[in-house]
Amino acid sequence: MKPIIAFTAGDTNGVGYEVIIKALLEGHMFELCKPVVYGNAVVAKHHIQTFGEEWRNIQWNAIEDPRQAKDGRLNLITCYPDNTPVSLGTPSPEANQAAKAALDRACKDLKEGNVQALVTAPLNKEALHGGHTEYLEKMFEVPNSKGSLMMLCSGNLRVALVCNHVAVADIPAQITEERILDKLNLLNSSLKRDFGMEKPRIAVLALNPHAGDAGLLGKEEQEIIAPAIQKANEQGIWAFGPYASDGFFGSGHFQQFDAVLAMYHDQGLIPFKTLDMSGVNYTAGLSVVRTSPDHGTGYDIAGKDSADYSSMRNAIYMAIDILHARAEYDTLRANPLPFIEREDKEGRPRREFIDFKTTTGGNRFGNQSAQLNNQPTEE
Repeated sequence: MKPIIAFTAGDTNGVGYEVIIKALLEGHMFELCKPVVYGNAVVAKHHIQTFGEEWRNIQWNAIEDPRQAKDGRLNLITCYPDNTPVSLGTPSPEANQAAKAALDRACKDLKEGNVQALVTAPLNKEALHGGHTEYLEKMFEVPNSKGSLMMLCSGNLRVALVCNHVAVADIPAQITEERILDKLNLLNSSLKRDFGMEKPRIAVLALNPHAGDAGLLGKEEQEIIAPAIQKANEQGIWAFGPYASDGFFGSGHFQQFDAVLAMYHDQGLIPFKTLDMSGVNYTAGLSVVRTSPDHGTGYDIAGKDSADYSSMRNAIYMAIDILHARAEYDTLRANPLPFIEREDKEGRPRREFIDFKTTTGGNRFGNQSAQLNNQPTEE
């Protein structure tokens, strides 16, 4: 069954409508999902009038509930008034209110299970008094101790952050061993469940230049980051580092890892966006799937029919891929084999998986001809 994907139109004065509509009308999107846009058809018309002729013949299927979405159509749920003012390229309080109204409604439907994933177009952070990531953490009740994980993805390059939208002056206070370890656990779990990796390799970046130069330029690497990596290793997470960011990306060393954990926003996202501006912003650690293009509102190009919609297209593909990956992961682990924890001759933990031979009409747990397959503990 095709998933119903919710799309929030974002800032009414930005490029949200443009990148959503163009991405959905390209290729085979309707074969992959049933899209539902949360916004307003009248507002959308203001944007469509600025598109090239090939994009203007658009018919909306107005619905009130995402479960009414029709296959092969651009379905739309009205979330704010038709008279919402549109001033392309200019931020406004009305645009902020509209963006939040659409996001609120989409999240409500996502919570209730009426849509299967959320793809968000950019909005002005003033609309939420912060970013999408922080809003979604509260909306879906992520424990404050762990939070979620902001991750930018493009092909085999995945960059996650310890600190998201934090002032540079406040970063050092947030770089703690516990926080780094929490983010490594979230990243490792997401790589397994959301991206289908059995044993992902994670690189951890340093905070200071030259990874602190043995303490000459800062001691966070020695006293905080390295101990967090060691504890992650003890938990079965393949984490390595800390690496100085400039040499790590400049030498192409990042290509040897499945993901990178950066300490703060610009440290990770400047090299990421230098390498690829069509990546996807993924919020890992949530109970739901949410993706977004990796760019902002694009006020400078709004209404000029020049927005690159490849990042939005990739965000759609990733949301669908993650839904499938989670379903497969959960299915494969729904009925695990029972096992017994023991130690080998060197005192290392081992799992003995019990492979019970069944007899016709019998209880597999009552069969006396059980065989034990010794396997080392993975985690």
